[in-house]
Amino acid sequence: METFQLNAIDIGIMITYGVLIIAYGLYHAKRKNSEEYFLAGRNMTWPIVGISLFAANISSSTLVGLASSAYETNTHVYNYEWFAVVVLIFFAIFFLPFYLQSRVYTMPEFLERRYDSRSRYYFSFITIIGNVIIDTAAALYVGNIILKIIFPELDTSTIVIILAFAAAAYTIPGGLNSVIQTEVIQAILLIVGSIILTIYAFQEVGGWEGMITGLDKKHAAGEIALNAEQTLSLVRPLGDEFMSWAGLLVGVPILGFYFWANNQFMVQRILGARDLNHGRWGALFAGLLKLPVIFIMVLPGTIAIILYSSLDLSFLNYPLPSGEICTNLADCPNMTYPVLLFKLLPTGLLGLVLAGLLAAMMSSVSATFNSASTLITMDFVQKIKPNLTSQQLVRSGQISTLVLVVLASAWAPQIERWGSLFEYLQIILSFICPPVVSVFILGLFWKRANANGAFVSLITGFLLAMFLLLSDIYDIAPAVNDIHFLFMAFYLFLFCGALHIAVSLATKAPDLEKVENYTWRKEIFQKETIELAALPWYQNYRYLAIILLVITAMVVGYFW
Repeated sequence: METFQLNAIDIGIMITYGVLIIAYGLYHAKRKNSEEYFLAGRNMTWPIVGISLFAANISSSTLVGLASSAYETNTHVYNYEWFAVVVLIFFAIFFLPFYLQSRVYTMPEFLERRYDSRSRYYFSFITIIGNVIIDTAAALYVGNIILKIIFPELDTSTIVIILAFAAAAYTIPGGLNSVIQTEVIQAILLIVGSIILTIYAFQEVGGWEGMITGLDKKHAAGEIALNAEQTLSLVRPLGDEFMSWAGLLVGVPILGFYFWANNQFMVQRILGARDLNHGRWGALFAGLLKLPVIFIMVLPGTIAIILYSSLDLSFLNYPLPSGEICTNLADCPNMTYPVLLFKLLPTGLLGLVLAGLLAAMMSSVSATFNSASTLITMDFVQKIKPNLTSQQLVRSGQISTLVLVVLASAWAPQIERWGSLFEYLQIILSFICPPVVSVFILGLFWKRANANGAFVSLITGFLLAMFLLLSDIYDIAPAVNDIHFLFMAFYLFLFCGALHIAVSLATKAPDLEKVENYTWRKEIFQKETIELAALPWYQNYRYLAIILLVITAMVVGYFW
């Protein structure tokens, strides 16, 4: 019977890496004061910012999710990746200057500056919950999938607890600087490992032509619904179950904007940038790093359709939501990436790439631990006890991280109730992010948006999101459940935005102070144009953004 086993060399590589990365994180600990602990002293240069953003985004859950979605729904999962370039450019132009100039620690703190404390506390609470049940728990779940294959005698809870405390080992003492410094190493290893796996996958399938021929043969035999051209196409018809062209246009931007421009654990890296230029260059660099993802992280999942669709996986004892054991990848697509690793990579390389995958998991977990502890400390503890010293705030952040470790460890095993990890992530995001996105966008571009409108739309959006989530789980409203999650995100966004506008117009206009320093104006763009004229073209982020868009258009056009 087929088995997946590691030898002593692979296990030794993984253990050695784990020890070294924790030691490296502790070496780069910065905790003299709250600014160093939570924002790395606001001294990060653009390469570090960009790589850190990429590493935090391409977490273990994303890596496994991309491969599984490519196997299950074809390459158009890459639409989430390339569209991040568009979102990051929009973010760098309009939102980033306000975030850095305000010198805030958190995104909820920024909402308070623009609206009031009610919006701050709501968004902070939602972000903390999201960090635990979406980002951290999903990353721990992926680590569990990998280690359960290697150590089947360990139960899920034990594995999750070990992984959570390993990530917390350097996050709690070191803060954001430890997180970012380790992410740079992990990102490099992750990219190298992904390239290695892609090379072996293409060798196994017979190169690019072999992949095309293999997909066409399976289509002709009736084993898959689409031929090679359709499988590799990013733009899908309106009735596509995963992502139609309409869903790409109206839904993906909302999810992407929340993730890159509102999500504390992503934006926190840019808040630690040395200055506005380094923040912008870092954001654009992160977008550039997203483009090769289709070759090194998505296409291996597509190749698995050819190589392993008939592989018997019953020996893994991987449980399905029904309680039965998974026998093939069609029933448990989350196993696609682990299957590729164990089937394709030789001894030594397998240990190295597994270390990279666990590195991505630790990167995501440490990032969310740090960002959530920042929210708890700066948005709640400091408000309740404003006289705490800087060192006491750091201690509060460390205690908060420990509590989050326990909560995330308790929730992660529950993800097994869902069939697809990527579906779990996207559905939850599509429910919680539209109210937040509408509040941020209206706040920046509409001077009349006030605190009452923001609070009413946020609370109403939250109640609707809870209803939709419960309906999805318990089938309360079948007609609503049939609406694709990308369209549901768009409808929620429109509804919350309209409600925000209506309440704002019906109540008192905001104070001038709330508007003047936190609302975009044409004069800002004109002043910036004069400042940028003094820089060489390769330091002008506008030229760099145009070049990045052209490269993106070329990649997307090839897979259109």
